[in-house]
Amino acid sequence: MGTPDFAKGVLQEILESTHEVLAVVTAPDRPAGRGQKLRKSSVKLYAEKNDIPILQPEKLKADTFVSSLKTFDADLYVVVAFRMLPELVWSIPSKGTINLHASLLPNYRGAAPINWAIINGEKTTGITTFFINDKIDTGDILKQSSVDITKNMNAGMLHDVLMKKGAKLIVETLEGLEKGVLSREEQVDLAGLEIKHAPKIFKNDCQINWSYDTSSIHDKIRGLSPYPGAWCVLYNKVKKTKVQFKFFSSSLVSEETQQNEVNLKLGEHGILFPCKDGFLEVSELQMEGKRRMHYKEFLAGNALEDFEIIKA
Repeated sequence: MGTPDFAKGVLQEILESTHEVLAVVTAPDRPAGRGQKLRKSSVKLYAEKNDIPILQPEKLKADTFVSSLKTFDADLYVVVAFRMLPELVWSIPSKGTINLHASLLPNYRGAAPINWAIINGEKTTGITTFFINDKIDTGDILKQSSVDITKNMNAGMLHDVLMKKGAKLIVETLEGLEKGVLSREEQVDLAGLEIKHAPKIFKNDCQINWSYDTSSIHDKIRGLSPYPGAWCVLYNKVKKTKVQFKFFSSSLVSEETQQNEVNLKLGEHGILFPCKDGFLEVSELQMEGKRRMHYKEFLAGNALEDFEIIKA
């Protein structure tokens, strides 16, 4: 059960293992793009190529869907980047339902663990397989594997690393369950230790505050790149208008700012934006109404001195 590329990678790894995939459950086709044509999920496209039966329920509690699931008589359900399942569904298979989550549980439970781990400046994250229960991401842990987050790694890069590692971890989990050698570890929220969460990300979560320090802003930019993208509003001094920008790539530089600095500068590898404790160098950006571009492309059609940041 899954929908995006992250889930497709896991499906592919299972198909290449000794385990049999009886069916795939994925999201219904949705209108997308300017033409609003129906778009199939990554999991559906891959399942079609491999002649796997596909179920696309609108409602997970629908009698027709539940009945269809039961006809396959699967030993186990594997869930990756899908919706929250009702007990009516996850309790069907004899060996239970397992989930792959892109964090080292119990930390970063929720919809956006990859993004929040980077935004919060973590140096390490990982992947977890666990049994689903009636609460989100709280079931018994089966296996875990850690991954280092390097200083310039963005969410897209981490996504790809975790997808490959997670696919292998799922197969290892399936083998362990089949042989009966895996133990279940209950998730315990230890008193006095703060559990970090990973809620769904909204537009306000993506706004840059230039009054923050360079490291925090750098972490936000890379934690939201390539999607949904960190953004801010710059002031165009010539046109006397505010313009929204998105940022996709940044780096830390050793250049100090003056107090209350608002002007942009040209750096060696990008545009320098003044923050609380120095400048942050941005190399990829997107101006409202334009495409994503390298900073040199932007400067070919815009004067850097025309823009200034707006501090909170």
